[in-house]
Amino acid sequence: MTTTYESDLLRLLDERRYVHQMTDAAGLDALAARQVVPGYIGFDATAPSLHVGSLVQIMMLRRLQQTGHKPIVLMGGGTTRIGDPTGRDESRKMLDDETIAANIAGIRSVFERLLVFGDGPTDAVLVDNQDWLGELGYIEMLQKVGTHFTVNRMLTFDSVRLRLEREQPMTFLEFNYMILQGYDFRHLAQEMGARLQMGGSDQWGNIVNGVELGRRMDGIELFGVTTPLLTTADGAKMGKTANGAVWLNEAQLPSYDFWQYWRNVDDRDVGRFLRLFTDLPVDEISRLEALEGNEINAAKVVLANAVTALVRGEDAARAAEATAAATFAGGAGEDLPTLSVGEEGMRAAAALTAIGFTASNGEAKRKIAEGAVRLDGEAVSDPGHLLLPDAGREMRLSLGKKKHGLVTR
Repeated sequence: MTTTYESDLLRLLDERRYVHQMTDAAGLDALAARQVVPGYIGFDATAPSLHVGSLVQIMMLRRLQQTGHKPIVLMGGGTTRIGDPTGRDESRKMLDDETIAANIAGIRSVFERLLVFGDGPTDAVLVDNQDWLGELGYIEMLQKVGTHFTVNRMLTFDSVRLRLEREQPMTFLEFNYMILQGYDFRHLAQEMGARLQMGGSDQWGNIVNGVELGRRMDGIELFGVTTPLLTTADGAKMGKTANGAVWLNEAQLPSYDFWQYWRNVDDRDVGRFLRLFTDLPVDEISRLEALEGNEINAAKVVLANAVTALVRGEDAARAAEATAAATFAGGAGEDLPTLSVGEEGMRAAAALTAIGFTASNGEAKRKIAEGAVRLDGEAVSDPGHLLLPDAGREMRLSLGKKKHGLVTR
């Protein structure tokens, strides 16, 4: 049964299926219906770009702004120096100040496309928690904040418990991460009026800590919202492919490859991804996701164009679609050579030779090393990559710009 919300914010988040958990849905709904709610999400600066796995969080900030509220982008210049242990079996590599600063500069460019920054009441702002965490004296922090966290409870959180169950070491530095994240929420509430923290479902424990810290230290009611764990229909983690992460920045991944990622999503993911990652009206999304057979490919092109336009710009989306059309012009069916790899599949180098694109496996390996081979638009870097399409589906195997074929079971 669908919940009826009073606020535009929760109606939109619910309609587009962002919500997994909320600390107090009725309280947040009432607050968002009567005033501008500053809300934030934190992003650690461990790389010069975020990847597609972070896009749902960025879109949550966009939805916040679209419904008349204020997005706060929190860059973890301070917490990056510690490392979030959530979902990790190993300690994060330490980064120097220059690398962290460069990473933050690279990451900011994506937010500038998706949010409106400025000085207005609903304009987005970007802040860095190094600005306040770096000023905290260690003893002062332990006295002020540490007394509100019990080790007993901290040991129950998945980020800690799973590491201990797997007998993987967790440093005392990492153990402090959740305390600092809770302090971030309290600081932003005091200094910027933040009342809401959002994040992925794996951040629930960290968010609840911040909500409780605000109540205990300041008597203020704070709120938390998490999104569902984002996986593709086949169970894979969102943003991960056989060839690595799907980066949001052009410098880490060409726009054509970014576009192809969305063009090649599973049929079952089209409607969900259109809701989460585009601004298309819900009625239009319902029409597109109802398409069947080859017609669903038209919906995938709409998805690829819309997401690429948001993240990379309209020109990048048009260029990627034009490149795809030129690459596969006249080759969407019987005109392309077809290779059946059976139930066991076939390695990429062997497949190139079997379909007739290369004269030998040695030549195939050289072409792969040169970056000339693509599978469903994504570069193949491993000659041993297994080509095994799902039953009834096909993959596009390409060598350069002129040799294209279909791989089936």
